[in-house]
Amino acid sequence: MASGTVSSQKQHSTLLHLFAGGFAGTFGAICTSPLEVLKTRLQSSRLAIPDPPTWWWFYYRRRKITSTSRLPEVVKVLKLILEKEGVKTLFRGFGPNLIGVAPSRAVYFACYSKAKDHLNGIFMPNSYTVHIISAGSAGFVTNTLMNPLWMIKSRMQLGLQEKGSKGINTVQCARYIYQENGISGFYRGLTASYFGIFETVICFTIYERLKKWLTETPLTLSANGTNKNSASANFFKYMAAAAIARMLASFVGYPHEVLRTRLREEGNKYRSFTQTVYLIAQEEGLLGFYRGLCAQLIWQVPNTGIVLSTYELIVLLLKDFND
Repeated sequence: MASGTVSSQKQHSTLLHLFAGGFAGTFGAICTSPLEVLKTRLQSSRLAIPDPPTWWWFYYRRRKITSTSRLPEVVKVLKLILEKEGVKTLFRGFGPNLIGVAPSRAVYFACYSKAKDHLNGIFMPNSYTVHIISAGSAGFVTNTLMNPLWMIKSRMQLGLQEKGSKGINTVQCARYIYQENGISGFYRGLTASYFGIFETVICFTIYERLKKWLTETPLTLSANGTNKNSASANFFKYMAAAAIARMLASFVGYPHEVLRTRLREEGNKYRSFTQTVYLIAQEEGLLGFYRGLCAQLIWQVPNTGIVLSTYELIVLLLKDFND
């Protein structure tokens, strides 16, 4: 009877993390979809102009330059999209993104949580080793399962079209990829995604440490005797921890994003991971691997903050509700 209760609790815990991860991922995707389109466009080889330095705002303000030719790349690409393609383009690829983000986040958080629970019984609980292995294994499983949908999404985001014209839908894009490269076409960029697991591992390791540091504060009571460490207070703590963790991890692991986008482009210029590394290094130099970093930070930092804090809040609220 006891073993049945334990089994039921484990199943309930897995479903809880699946639901929380799926809901959080969907919410984050809806909030930041236009920023992701800008980021993907900037990573593409079609915009082979190096990004301005991250201190562009101070640079341009000091020189009082207002010419549109001196605008930051993010602003120029946004302006070009709105003028040539229209507002709808900022939501290109939103269909497969919405279809895929809930199951991908659900699978990731469920795998991460389950791996962490299992490894806590083998290694020192909540140690760096536990967080690194958990994040790495969850990233491997999620990338392998979801790459076909992310391939379709990237192709749709990169596709140019005239303003007012009708773009291809998810099914048409999938059919075109299959006709072009067969089943293997849906797995282009997967090697780069595997390299990106390193970035995810860094992000989650930093996040877990920051979360622990921010939430392990002495409990204090308000004037009416209620606990100040409420769910809403923890929500903002989780968001801050997630945003800082993602920002730090992005600087280290960002090049894989550019490599993945290039491998998913239409055509055969970029054929393999190593060949793409060589081409970018030869044609664009070191800065080529950091194209679109500014847009990546503008998109990924708030997205990660929203997703992780929403996930943590849902898990916390549902656990309290069941208790």
